[in-house]
Amino acid sequence: MATTRYVYWQDGVHWLGYFDEYPDYLRQGDTQEDLQEHLKDLYFDLSSGGIPGIRRVAELSLSS
Repeated sequence: MATTRYVYWQDGVHWLGYFDEYPDYLRQGDTQEDLQEHLKDLYFDLSSGGIPGIRRVAELSLSS
């Protein structure tokens, strides 16, 4: 089973979240479990190429 990190918070009655790697793609759910289901659907779309022009976050190692 693969895993990925996501950021989430509750804003009023809704739960909001996004993947660390894809911060531009925010999702919302009525419960934390609902949010997780929406994020799973989004991850499938992002990883299958269903969304064009995906912007991602990465780390760059800088050595002196």
